[in-house]
Amino acid sequence: MSWIRERTAAVLAGSAIGDALGGAAEGFSPEKIKERYGGRITGIVPPYHLDWQTARPVSPYHKGDGHITDDTLMTQALIRVYAERRDHIDAFAVAESLVPLLQTEIRWIPELERESILLQRIFLAEKWMVARLQYGHVDPREAGVGNVVNCGAAMYMAPVGIVNAGNPEAAYAEAIDVAGAHQSSYGREAAGVFAAAVAASVAVGASVDSVIDAALRVAHDGTAAAIQAVVDAARSLPEDADDETVGAVLRDAIRPFDTVGDAYREPLMDARVPSRTKSIEELPVALGFLVAYRGDLMPTVLGAVNYGRDSDSIASMAGSIAAGIGGVAVIPADIIDTIATASRVDFDEYAALLSDVAEEIIAADGARAQADLRRIAGLQEA
Repeated sequence: MSWIRERTAAVLAGSAIGDALGGAAEGFSPEKIKERYGGRITGIVPPYHLDWQTARPVSPYHKGDGHITDDTLMTQALIRVYAERRDHIDAFAVAESLVPLLQTEIRWIPELERESILLQRIFLAEKWMVARLQYGHVDPREAGVGNVVNCGAAMYMAPVGIVNAGNPEAAYAEAIDVAGAHQSSYGREAAGVFAAAVAASVAVGASVDSVIDAALRVAHDGTAAAIQAVVDAARSLPEDADDETVGAVLRDAIRPFDTVGDAYREPLMDARVPSRTKSIEELPVALGFLVAYRGDLMPTVLGAVNYGRDSDSIASMAGSIAAGIGGVAVIPADIIDTIATASRVDFDEYAALLSDVAEEIIAADGARAQADLRRIAGLQEA
């Protein structure tokens, strides 16, 4: 198995584990999670609300029981765009390939427990893309302007990191372009930085420090400040810090940059609006858990799961990066197999699709680099 194939499989599995485990805890505080489950979540659990069909009418989704959520579904949709395009993509590919896919592909939606188009599952910030691009005919590079600023674009950018393996700067640039069709401000910035972190995680010899260095190298404005603050807080923790302390310290560190506020389901009036000084919560906190648990996959993921709030996205991002560093050897086979069965998804299929395309793109990048070297040499010799 090639390096790219193995690391792609690891990233997608780590992401899905974080997503599926974190889904049950999404939107709740650590205290509420412990109260519901009789302690911290340590694996796959039932839904927080057993009456999930009616408990939250705006989002009647069956989270828990090993079901992947929209984070993984959107990641898989982006993989299909790469499989179709077979090269680097941009905001126009989102308009021309991703948006039609959201509206036409019939697939099993675990949280709906039925087959449907993905448009019926994705939430309002993702439906925005369809409204703006399909019906508003907005320039794809600007379609994200006006959308709620959140982690919606960042949550599915791992494939961009894979096709730019070992090149965080290129991953950042590509994700910023792609995410322009979906997000603006610090939501778009987070998409670029997350892709860069994944690209760094699958480089040969990657470490937690090399991933953090890459993220900080490309990050700007409030996103850079938030990552630095959360990482510094994580590094200040004693090695024997208990899990509750880790979560509380990371929450304290992100608080000045988070527009949502402490009551996650009752966001502040200026929540999720554009800003150059703020950041989404999910990415910096995911990196904080990565540092706090020294890149160990399951402690990192479970820390994010029990943190609550947007736990599925935090755990998915953290799982992607930790698995990218550790490879398939760190993936618990029993958990990913249970998720695959519960969600009726073949993760190997997506790993093969994306790794095949990534290897083609990397080879093409090599040829383009050689051509650039010849061009530069010609100019220097002229």
